[in-house]
Amino acid sequence: QVQLGESGGGLVQAGGSLRLSCVASGFTFSNYAMGWFRQAPGKEREFVAAITWNGGSTRYADSVKGRFTISRDNAKNTVYLQMNSLKPEDTAVYYCAADRQYTLLEIRHTRYNYWGQGTQVTVSS
Repeated sequence: QVQLGESGGGLVQAGGSLRLSCVASGFTFSNYAMGWFRQAPGKEREFVAAITWNGGSTRYADSVKGRFTISRDNAKNTVYLQMNSLKPEDTAVYYCAADRQYTLLEIRHTRYNYWGQGTQVTVSS
């Protein structure tokens, strides 16, 4: 069956870095665009970053542009999110998601087909 498994979350001080990973199985990873979303308590799920099937194009939320980098390794069925210069407002559960519209960089979470369970990122001030 389809599985997306995030890892790499944790507690970090403001200004620090984390690298999230998401390993996919049960579908042809290279046929899907991938995205990262986050959800803080009491808030809606929001777009963070997306990458096309071959990594040729990426898109970022304005709030993370210049600090976060999305990448993928199709040989390892893995998408990454490198997060630098973390801020307390980055605290959230981070989710990876797969979109079968593999050339699009979709920001609407409702357009994604598969989701992981999420990993908690907490940034202390």
